[in-house]
Amino acid sequence: MPTIKDIADKAGVSSTTVSRVLNYDETISVNKKTRNNIFRIAQEIGYTKKIINPIIENVALLYWIEHEEELEDAYFKAIFEELTEQARVRNIKLSIYYRSDGVKAINRNTTAFLAMGWFERSELEYLRKTIATGVFIDTSPDEKYFDAVKPNLDSMVTQIVDYYISKGHKSIGFFGGYDRNIDTGDRVMDVREWSFRESMKYYGCLKEELIFLADKYAVKAGYDIAKQAIIKYGENLPTAFCVASDTLAIGILQAFNETDFTIPGRIAFFSINNINIVQYVSPPLTTFHIDIPLLCQSALDLLTERIIKERDITKTILINGTPIFRKSC
Repeated sequence: MPTIKDIADKAGVSSTTVSRVLNYDETISVNKKTRNNIFRIAQEIGYTKKIINPIIENVALLYWIEHEEELEDAYFKAIFEELTEQARVRNIKLSIYYRSDGVKAINRNTTAFLAMGWFERSELEYLRKTIATGVFIDTSPDEKYFDAVKPNLDSMVTQIVDYYISKGHKSIGFFGGYDRNIDTGDRVMDVREWSFRESMKYYGCLKEELIFLADKYAVKAGYDIAKQAIIKYGENLPTAFCVASDTLAIGILQAFNETDFTIPGRIAFFSINNINIVQYVSPPLTTFHIDIPLLCQSALDLLTERIIKERDITKTILINGTPIFRKSC
């Protein structure tokens, strides 16, 4: 079994120094490189006397979420709360910044960052020049320079379409929204719409007129586009819908519940996110569950690798979802 002496020999320091570093003795006078080297060696040789969570300081958490409404924020708030708690347990010291602060407000001593939300190209360039080490959560705006961890939305949509086809649905529609071009801010196709199109093309069932896009991923936006679809197509609506997010789905269900369409008898709905409230809507929503604790754990693992192990190649991790079947399909 690896010992403290083994670590000390490899690190070229005394056993006492290793012991004090692994026990987070902040009074010991060792430089950052030596401290990180001790933790790296301990991990590599499998030293397991205790959980090794080196103190990592000067990490910025950039919460660049644009607030629209409570339900739309629920997913990101859950990530924020889970991430800050996991960071506390793992001895990662976070300083929190918001979009209103701007990137130039970030402390110049910051060594790495975690980021959520939509960033402009100029902001990414500033981060690359001033901090360099960063992990994006839920997005991957620049995989050349930064790590990222995000839900595998492509796979989830593909699985939804596969499920509907296996159940005999021939006419399948899509409710979604837009992504944004990082350089211009203009609307571009979201990965969920792209995946839906490709999956439906594979089965030879794609119908352009059955793709409905909202301005925002919000409940009211979902309600409005559903109303437009109902008015325009009536009984010619498809027998199943793939919905890009739960917030849209809640509004869509409200709109359809005001009609004579039965769910799932006449139209089925399958969404993504599994925010808490969707188990209580009428009917309870079938949706893909995104494992937020795993998302946050993976982000912090990436951060630790970059700082402690000095990994210099960027990584992007995709987290698969779990379907939660309820009464909407």
